[in-house]
Amino acid sequence: MPTGRAAYAETRRWLLDTHGPVCAYCGRTFTARTLTLDHVTPRRGQSAYDRRDNLVLACKTCNTAKADKSFLAWVLGHKTRARHLYVYGQHLSAGILDILRPMAGNATALPPVPAPVPRRKARHVFRPDEHFGASPYSDEPSPYLDGAPEPEPARRPRARGGRKKR
Repeated sequence: MPTGRAAYAETRRWLLDTHGPVCAYCGRTFTARTLTLDHVTPRRGQSAYDRRDNLVLACKTCNTAKADKSFLAWVLGHKTRARHLYVYGQHLSAGILDILRPMAGNATALPPVPAPVPRRKARHVFRPDEHFGASPYSDEPSPYLDGAPEPEPARRPRARGGRKKR
């Protein structure tokens, strides 16, 4: 499987589409931009672990704290990590899932996040007079339409008097 920058970007996009912007270790939701890709089984210079079934989304805090620790040592530190990794790591290799399953307890895999529906442009512009008859304000140009004259800015009244004396 390719391991270049484009492959990492595609894996990241795929994980975001599948699980949403959630850290696979702490389970918290972040903005997509702040999440990083983490190797569940540390890479330590070996390109054999640069596969999709070894990568998860992780917040910067968890990714830094995990560093090059083995995933087993990392998840044994907090039981909730095993549960979150099991829930958000259903794409991981069968060996990793077999280790996580007993630690995750009754956690179940989440269904994939549905893909966002693309928005369509409006085909019809609503015109009130088409539906409700003529507007009582039709003699005045609307300030909300393009090309209408802009209203004059309101002027602030001048302060009278000056400072109050104590």
